Amino acid sequence: MKHSRNLHKDSYPLTQLVQSYPALQPHVLIKPDGSKTIDFANPNGVKALNAALLSHYYQVKFWDMPAGYLCPPVPGRADYVHYLADLLAKDNQGEVPKGKTIRGLDIGTGANVIYPIIATRSYGWQMVGTDIDAVSIKSANAIINSNSVLTNDIDVRQQDNQRHIFSGVVKPNEYFNFCMCNPPFHQSAEQAKAVSQRKIQNLTKNKTKRGSHLSAEKQSATLNFAGQSNELWCEGGELQFIQRMIVESRDYASQIRWFSSLVSKKDNLIQIYKSLRELGITDIKTIEMAQGQKVSRFVAWRF
Repeated sequence: MKHSRNLHKDSYPLTQLVQSYPALQPHVLIKPDGSKTIDFANPNGVKALNAALLSHYYQVKFWDMPAGYLCPPVPGRADYVHYLADLLAKDNQGEVPKGKTIRGLDIGTGANVIYPIIATRSYGWQMVGTDIDAVSIKSANAIINSNSVLTNDIDVRQQDNQRHIFSGVVKPNEYFNFCMCNPPFHQSAEQAKAVSQRKIQNLTKNKTKRGSHLSAEKQSATLNFAGQSNELWCEGGELQFIQRMIVESRDYASQIRWFSSLVSKKDNLIQIYKSLRELGITDIKTIEMAQGQKVSRFVAWRF
């Protein structure tokens, strides 16, 4: 189940979403039983759905990104934010801290700047997003500057050195209550492409049986699972990225209270725990998040 505070824990209220974001209407389909849905293999439909969710629930009226950049599922992203809020609550007499005194750092915020949006609109936190990609930074700034509800609460910074994660973006004497990260999880472009192809096949399999035009579906799904190289893969995959993050976190132990990262591959946890223990870190949390049949998790640590 999704987090209890996740605004998207129930089915999508498509009628209300269309009222908040009329551009979603062309993508709404009527199922044989009369209920409404959208075509999740259509990247434009998925993008419109996410924009509608952000408009309806978070009052973000402009949300767009360049073609070829990842379009994140808003409900799953919200879970990470809410479970982090629970972690902060444990140091606050069980109450989730709200307001601008809480500052969060999003490593790899992307062109969509989705985590800072959800965090600041849900809890009023101040957020800083970082990314190595100049186009992502430009897109994130366009979203922030186009929405008055975000302008004073989110800042984005470009990381100029791909070898660094915190160095160069965390300023001297700056303090964050937490950092979060959705690391590139593939080890190579070939591996990322293979996974995308499997997703395409799963999405188009049933439609092929019904006689849908397969090539159009494949083209659509390919776009839907597109992403820039830095979003999808890095040398050593997510394990090596998180291990670099752990090593560098030691130098920022006094500036960031909780470090955290999503871990998509459960098998990586053993090596991650080992890397943390080698630095003498004993306060480690692993928090699982369920999205239907899929279980994801993040690891959090502090010095």
